[in-house]
Amino acid sequence: QGQGQGQGVAATAATTNGAEAAATSVSEQINIQALPIRQYLEGTVVTLLVNGLTQLVKTRPDDPVEYLAAYLLKNNPKKKQTTS
Repeated sequence: QGQGQGQGVAATAATTNGAEAAATSVSEQINIQALPIRQYLEGTVVTLLVNGLTQLVKTRPDDPVEYLAAYLLKNNPKKKQTTS
C-alpha cells in the first residue's frame, strides 16, 4: 500500500512539473512575441546564424546555402533532443 502512494506522489509531481513547463513555455512564447524585431532576432537566431556563417567561411562548401541550412538544423537549440 505504501508503494502505491509513493507512485501516486511521483505521478502527481511529474504532472505538476509538466504543467509548470507548459505554462513557462507559453509565457516565454508571449514574451518573445512582444519583443522588438532586433531583440527578437538577437535572442533567437543571431548567435546560431553567426556561428553557422563562421563555419561556412572556414569550410567554403560547393553549396553554401545547403551547408548553412544543414548547420542551422543540426545546431538548433530548440529542436527536441534525441538519445542515440
